[in-house]
Amino acid sequence: MLDPAMQTFLDERKESWLKKKITSKTTEDEEVSFRSEANELFSLATWLPDAAKRAKQLSLVSHPAKFSHPSAKTTPIIAVTDKKIDGFIRTGNTTESLDVFGNAAAMDVYKFLSLVLADGQTLLAHLEQGTDVIQSQFSLPTATYTELAEGLLAIKANDAVKTSTSDIVKQVYFPVADNKYHLLSILTPSSLMFSLKKQINNLRFSEETKNAREAKRNHEFHEKGFSEIYNLSVIGFGGTKPQNISVLNNQNGGTAYLLESLPPILKKRGLNPPKKNFFSERLKPKDFQTSFDDLHKQLSSDTNNIHVRNKRDWVIKNIIYEVADRLWQIRYLDPGWSASDRYQNLPTAQKIWLDQKFKDMRHQQTDWQDDIKKALARWLTNSYTTTQGDKALSIGDDRYKPHFARLIEECEAALL
Repeated sequence: MLDPAMQTFLDERKESWLKKKITSKTTEDEEVSFRSEANELFSLATWLPDAAKRAKQLSLVSHPAKFSHPSAKTTPIIAVTDKKIDGFIRTGNTTESLDVFGNAAAMDVYKFLSLVLADGQTLLAHLEQGTDVIQSQFSLPTATYTELAEGLLAIKANDAVKTSTSDIVKQVYFPVADNKYHLLSILTPSSLMFSLKKQINNLRFSEETKNAREAKRNHEFHEKGFSEIYNLSVIGFGGTKPQNISVLNNQNGGTAYLLESLPPILKKRGLNPPKKNFFSERLKPKDFQTSFDDLHKQLSSDTNNIHVRNKRDWVIKNIIYEVADRLWQIRYLDPGWSASDRYQNLPTAQKIWLDQKFKDMRHQQTDWQDDIKKALARWLTNSYTTTQGDKALSIGDDRYKPHFARLIEECEAALL
């Protein structure tokens, strides 16, 4: 009997294929023919040998070179190091999965190898161990187990005679002795990088953190409290095509966090608070061009399923979190700056929101919040239209206003 995870995977692929083939104009005879063809194409005996041939179009890596430059071509690297209780977040001390890059048309093979079977192990782990379970599952009339295993494991194979780097990968001269050095190619540990991003997002925006912030605003005790990470920067990879870098990069919208590195302590760039309007003076639409381009891609997609909608909401939330980062840049200034005549035209709600002098007031009063949320919703709509120009869709109608309002409410903890 086929493992449930494998059967579900094949069934989903089959249904996806049929949805493209069967339309309102399809005759009954054609539908029967399509379904018969689908049953054949997505049976394990047919699909798996083809997948085994396509696996070599992908490469599993721990340190993809494309994060340094999208055109970089190097030997695929899988770093294997010992686990040590040394307090470092590094390869060997984590259980994060490997990243993958290659032909997008073969990504279904990677998804197949990532399936978790009934015993809790991935299909790839079974193949690497050559277990009786996987040999039994891969007992097919169309190919031998050896052929299938060798083909699928090609995703981890390295056929290069010697390890090679690229002249467009970042490199550093590392001294090892007097007048001697190693020339090192610096590669990105993508699984660690995105694991860090996940942990930071959980630390800042989880439901537990939201509850802790709410307790603080209400002057109530919270058993665990919450933590803040200041001076975060966001770095992007791949522009509007994050999938060209790696699978993990695509899953994370092409962005990761950079923590402030100390020492040295660098002199901060001068920052002036807004005189009239935070949204028009501190949030230039062009600075968010990539994010709004991604939002337009989701809004104009011909596909409307849960995955597309979730990606759309994630993009909007990511923009809101970037706004929150700009907000905290102002809050780091000395409290009371808004009392100056220089800022007399700044709306009262924005003074309360931005100036740490009003920190306690923000937690005690809420009547100012609606003005901020409405202004943010307007800025989202106007900035999308500005960045997209003539190709912009109409999102200023009542259909989108409640949606923006809901997402802003979900990100309230980061904004208030």
